[in-house]
Amino acid sequence: MPTSPDVLSVRALNRATLHRQHLIQRSDAMPLDLIQHLVGLQAQMPNPPYVGLWARLEHFHKADLTCLIEERKVVRAALMRSTLHLVTAQDYLELKPLIQPVLERQYRGSYGKQLNGLDPAEVAAAAREILRQQPLNNQDLGLKLQEVWPDHDPHALAQAARNFEGLIHVPPAGTWGHHKSALLSPGEVYLGEAVASRPDLGQLILRYLGAFGPATLKDISVWSGLTSLKPALQERQGVLRTFRDELGRELFDLADAALPDPDLPISPRFLPEFDNLLLSHFDRSRVMDAAAKEKVFTRNGIIRSAVLIDGFVQGLWKVEEGQKGNVLRVQMFQPFSKQDRDMLVQEGLKLLDFVAEEGTENQVQFSGF
Repeated sequence: MPTSPDVLSVRALNRATLHRQHLIQRSDAMPLDLIQHLVGLQAQMPNPPYVGLWARLEHFHKADLTCLIEERKVVRAALMRSTLHLVTAQDYLELKPLIQPVLERQYRGSYGKQLNGLDPAEVAAAAREILRQQPLNNQDLGLKLQEVWPDHDPHALAQAARNFEGLIHVPPAGTWGHHKSALLSPGEVYLGEAVASRPDLGQLILRYLGAFGPATLKDISVWSGLTSLKPALQERQGVLRTFRDELGRELFDLADAALPDPDLPISPRFLPEFDNLLLSHFDRSRVMDAAAKEKVFTRNGIIRSAVLIDGFVQGLWKVEEGQKGNVLRVQMFQPFSKQDRDMLVQEGLKLLDFVAEEGTENQVQFSGF
């Protein structure tokens, strides 16, 4: 095992990242401030961001996030990796121009051939005028655009608008329990402000390190979807320090960022589906080994709800709601101590109180191995 202070072990990376994610000790920050710190929350589904905030905040209620979305202080849109995120309105305006190359690359790879010969920017401009009149869902927007371009697939036309114009999901889309098709609005129209004219890629890298570091250049690329990051990273060398991981890869970090004791005890935690912690590094060994990853990451793209023991993924969970009570079913990958079991039960009952309808017989049940 390397002993050099310039080499960070897997446990050292685990503790550092969990500390910055507020998963060692819950934060007393306001939800808006935490969302800003985390540079958004993965939000393919409406409920997981709520659970992700609950896992990180000392006092958090569903209405806290719902109000932020309804007041347009937090918005849901395609950003990093061209996937849906909840971000602050301020971050949307800053991030959209930075992430635009990712959105365009994803569109061309998936739909470019279907709109061969058609300028997607022209489609996006037409979509903006249509949606300026009223928000529409993806299907209806595609059909409206097909009236202009009848020889093209309506879904591909709607995707051009999504990726080139930038569309925000209008609430109640993105709020707890809302699973209907989202109504869409152009970001600048919805927020009444223009996106940043001089976005700062270097600052985005620093913010990533503040929430997910220390990290390799590949980690930053995997999180954002962006490539050619090295020049922006080099411009910020004055506020960075470097390490190596146990495989010799170069790690970048903020010069003043805390590095907790690798042996710092950590209480068990429940993470929601698609949690940022599980998706934001190229090498995910700092939070789960290869065997755990196979169980958490499904072939159809779902990232399952995970259980952290000693800071690492060691199980899955799901909630089953019933008329008499609710059950939190926990599937563990390997044996664990009675102390961890007791803490999981305590934390699990709090989770049930947060996610489930009121019940008189809430319980936590274990299976696995």
